[in-house]
Amino acid sequence: MSEMPHATVATVVEKDGRYLLVKEIAGDKTVYNQPAGHIENGESIIAAAIRETFEETGWHIHPIRVGGICVFHAPNGISYIRTTLIAEAIDCDPDASLDSGILEAVWLTYEEIALLETELRSPVVLKVIEDYRLGISYPLDLIHEQG
Repeated sequence: MSEMPHATVATVVEKDGRYLLVKEIAGDKTVYNQPAGHIENGESIIAAAIRETFEETGWHIHPIRVGGICVFHAPNGISYIRTTLIAEAIDCDPDASLDSGILEAVWLTYEEIALLETELRSPVVLKVIEDYRLGISYPLDLIHEQG
């Protein structure tokens, strides 16, 4: 029996021409990713994005748009349904303790991220930034959560 897809959320946060990424350990590799993680049972997509971004980077954010929804079939056999939100950086808590596996939060330019292509957690990392740069986004009210 195959495993059900995982519902995840990620944020694209751009400030002064740089994007907030996390440098993290995934398996036996060091990779770069947007702040991202699983949506917990009963949690809204927006709340999950705010929580995951803070837990992984120490940054408080304000989601402003939906960047898109992507289905990614990972090489490990797990499928992910990933909702990406676009958010503004509010402020950083320098005393925040980052999730285990997170080495550091970094701000990188698009060009720096493109050079890291083989070190990105998945091709989705660069794709959502490219979509953001093209102006592809949707209002937050695209997300309807019942109950």
